[in-house]
Amino acid sequence: MDRARRPDRRALLVGGLMGATVALAGCSSMRAASSATGASPEVRPTTPAAAFARLMEGNKRWVSGDLQHPDRDPNRRQLVAQEQEPFGAVLSCIDSRVPPELLFDTGLGDLYVMRTGGEAVGPVVTGSVEYGPMTSGTPLIVVLGHQRCGAVKAAYTSLREGKPLPGNLQAIVRPCSRRTSRQSGRVAPTRSRPWPAPRSD
Repeated sequence: MDRARRPDRRALLVGGLMGATVALAGCSSMRAASSATGASPEVRPTTPAAAFARLMEGNKRWVSGDLQHPDRDPNRRQLVAQEQEPFGAVLSCIDSRVPPELLFDTGLGDLYVMRTGGEAVGPVVTGSVEYGPMTSGTPLIVVLGHQRCGAVKAAYTSLREGKPLPGNLQAIVRPCSRRTSRQSGRVAPTRSRPWPAPRSD
């Protein structure tokens, strides 16, 4: 692994899958991918904008059903077995319907992926998100939300009815509660999005 280096800048963009928040960590790439394999070799994006555009291109293929399934052949496996330089880090929900690698039609070594219920964040999750930019020069961080999230719904119901969730599920309630308004009993409004939102359907 190359020597760690911190990102030069970080810009917050609001966007995502039907209302996600996209955070761009403006890190300079440590180097381009050493080689590209597969049916359609592509150079690793080195800027937040280029990385985001790559994800949007993949999401368009997902929506249309015209998937390429890039970077998944034996040659790619052999390449990334030695070293990885993902161009994006994605924090998403555990929901089985929204796996980032499929939604963005990416392959091995393209993304760091962290998944938690309702995109709940704690110190370990935050450290995991920062790992790519700090160690691999990953230029893009995406926090990916989605519609009909069971974790957010459960947290909202727990807060509204004053009934704690069983077991460790209660740990999801506090982070998810930031999206709701206890005073009005309504989900807090989503802020405007300057970037097009990825789609899951």
